[in-house]
Amino acid sequence: MTQLNHHSTTAHYFKAILVLGSILILSACSSGRYGDLDSYIEEVKASQKGRIDPLPEIKPYETFVYKPEEVRDPFVPHVEEVASIDTSLRPNMNRKREPLEQYPLDTLIFVGHLEKSGARWGLVASPDSAVYRVQVGNYIGKNYGKIISITETNIKLVEIIPSGTGGWIDREASLALSE
Repeated sequence: MTQLNHHSTTAHYFKAILVLGSILILSACSSGRYGDLDSYIEEVKASQKGRIDPLPEIKPYETFVYKPEEVRDPFVPHVEEVASIDTSLRPNMNRKREPLEQYPLDTLIFVGHLEKSGARWGLVASPDSAVYRVQVGNYIGKNYGKIISITETNIKLVEIIPSGTGGWIDREASLALSE
């Protein structure tokens, strides 16, 4: 029986040495495994700390007191605006509409001009790629634009647009020669 006890005690010692050896081996492996990471962390910690600039100075907000009695109401027409509206100006709704009046002015392109016997015509391309010949007095665009002159570089016209207050006003417009 003493031999059995001696054998079991030796086995316990052997197991304890084996466990302690395994722990030492595992700890040695783990420290070498992250050696480059540990050195990088130490390098970053040792590097010089950056300096943060101070916050910019914030200027105090200047308050504004709105005094409606000192300014005009934006929703009421100005007296000068009402006085300048020509109440007799109206587009002729009874005349036959011309082909280029079905297109907005910004979709029309002045592509050239023709002259013969002192008469000048403008060549205007529409969005559907058709080219129309126009002359002074013709209408183009959706805003009742009447052509008043044709030069080598542009077509000038006067449009009649709603004033926003129930009347109509004239507005000059032009088409420049496309290159």
